[in-house]
Amino acid sequence: MPYSLSVVVATPAHSGLRAALSYRSESALAPGTLVRVPLGKREVLGVVWDPPEAAVPAGIEERSVIATLDELPPLAAAWRRLVDFAAGYYQRGLGEVALAALPPQLRDLDPVQLARRLKRRKPDLSAAQGTAESGPALTPQQQAVLAGIAGTDADPGKPYLLFGATGSGKTEVYLQATARALAADPQAQILILVPEINLTPQLLSRFVERFGVGQVVAMHSGLTPPQRLASWLAAHAALARIVLGTRMAVFASIPNLRLIVVDEEHDPSYKQQEGARYSARDLAVLRGRLQAAPVVLGSATPSLESWQASETGRYQRLAMPERVGAGVLPEVRLVDMNLQPKRTLLAPALLEAIAKRVALGEQSLIFLNRRGYAPVLACTACDWKSDCPHCSAFRVFHKIDRTLRCHHCGLGERVPRACPACGNVDIVPVGRGTEQLEEQIAALLGSVNAPGEDGQTRPVRVARIDADTTRTKGSLEAQLAQVHAGNVDVLVGTQMVTKGHDFRRITLVAAVNPDSALYSSDFRAPERLFSLLMQAAGRAGRDAVQAGSSQMWVQTWNPHHELFEALRRHDFPAFAAAQLKEREAAGMPPFAFQALVRAEARTQAAALAWLQAARDGAEGLAPAGQVFIYAPVPMGLQRVANVERAQLLVESASRPALQRFLASWQEVLHGLREPGLIRWAVDVDPLAV
Repeated sequence: MPYSLSVVVATPAHSGLRAALSYRSESALAPGTLVRVPLGKREVLGVVWDPPEAAVPAGIEERSVIATLDELPPLAAAWRRLVDFAAGYYQRGLGEVALAALPPQLRDLDPVQLARRLKRRKPDLSAAQGTAESGPALTPQQQAVLAGIAGTDADPGKPYLLFGATGSGKTEVYLQATARALAADPQAQILILVPEINLTPQLLSRFVERFGVGQVVAMHSGLTPPQRLASWLAAHAALARIVLGTRMAVFASIPNLRLIVVDEEHDPSYKQQEGARYSARDLAVLRGRLQAAPVVLGSATPSLESWQASETGRYQRLAMPERVGAGVLPEVRLVDMNLQPKRTLLAPALLEAIAKRVALGEQSLIFLNRRGYAPVLACTACDWKSDCPHCSAFRVFHKIDRTLRCHHCGLGERVPRACPACGNVDIVPVGRGTEQLEEQIAALLGSVNAPGEDGQTRPVRVARIDADTTRTKGSLEAQLAQVHAGNVDVLVGTQMVTKGHDFRRITLVAAVNPDSALYSSDFRAPERLFSLLMQAAGRAGRDAVQAGSSQMWVQTWNPHHELFEALRRHDFPAFAAAQLKEREAAGMPPFAFQALVRAEARTQAAALAWLQAARDGAEGLAPAGQVFIYAPVPMGLQRVANVERAQLLVESASRPALQRFLASWQEVLHGLREPGLIRWAVDVDPLAV
């Protein structure tokens, strides 16, 4: 007798199909089994899900399963529960989330093709090279943290917030915790999450060095489809003991998960910005609970959500305030730009400090979070500026190739010989980017001599690392290698060089023009700025030999702002307490919960009209006094690539109330039609409002 199966498949987001579909099978298949099924005129990959609560209605003809990928073990119940929760919480289709979590190449394989890829000798899992004894001796604070993580038998899914200063040895804690978990269970698997691909190679090399290349697999978007499939299969079959990856790895099939580490847990890169807009950090906490695995959230500047959770006892806070090896955090010096001459690039005192570092053979890092030569070109005779015709933003001037490029839609063209509006040939760069900063610093240090080989002196070597200099594969690694080898005296860069990197020769870090975040309409801007500056400061003085001599310089027009005062003291708890007090008074997260509905359309009027109809359709669905729906407004960056964008904010003091409302609102949203509407999406727990 045929069996009726509940199967999830990847259906388009606009279809409104959020649940599993029903198919017929000649044999009973366990939930989690991968199958190939017909969908319309196509054959697609599906996952057998838990049986539906209700029987298939009479008169509905079920189509048959085409093939079963029975070479693979079924996806575990904990994995299905994770996907189920993510789909519901982030308001996406179940099949959309489930199939997006699988490697793309797996979706196109039939059973025969899959069997070919699985024909490989199973490695000996007992042969892992990594033990607690194979690492360096631990400091007392590292030992205390590991003891805290190890004492998880009473509550094995407990989240831990590891609040550790930059250079305090958090990575060694991750390595030792991994070694202990593997030693305790010969089948154990570990998940290590990092925020960005750029940070994956260096951490991957540390784990491979400690545990062996056969024990570790990487998962991130920079891998080829065959590489992603190989990593996924190794994790799913428990052949890989350690999975290290970016946010996508939170959905990896890891049946024997015993420990989860989320490094730099505060980083906004853990939030997906397309499709299902999930937070990998938050799902990691849930996954730990589902699979009874302790979760370690590590950061020198925790997110205020995690900090608040540790204040209330939902997370257990473990602290490592001291640097390893007698290192100390750099002295923070604030430069009042109100007292400097007009158009000062670097204050004379800062320039002198950099020159001294060069003379000593040390390195300096100058941080400016704006790439390109200048943010805009402007005509000196009329009002023309290098705005993008497709976006509500300026095209950035890149001097190195004489182009104007939009960093939002990618439009690029040669710099005009004269003003397109009035013909004036005097068009000038306004503002400053890393490309210009690199050029000007090289000029300012032109008369400074650095120590060379055999007692000879040489010119100062200035290098730049940003998205423009690291476009080609391997370029970032090559440039970082030059810095680590001491072949760079002054490094200019954006935020990509301020976090996660272990620069042993840098003794001075300077932040140029960080003030703009102080006046942002985004309530999270001060939190992001403080984190960025603290992370930047952490690149200096990481070598014990430099203890007490490293410095962090901040050029600011607001030297008495409480943010900079807390930075000067390296006092994250004080900064966090002040921010949380402000947010509680204003009813902002983490004391309230938010969701955004974003609409994109051919015209701004169409986007706003659709959102207004959505708001009108919510009448009667939102509990009075519990859920607040604000009026639709244009987004801060209103137009990108000729697409107009608007948004609507929904807010509640109760997470369950907000979730119930969003679920009931879905039918209304899917039923709305507006001429000119391109797409819409719900973003739960948005990072930018």
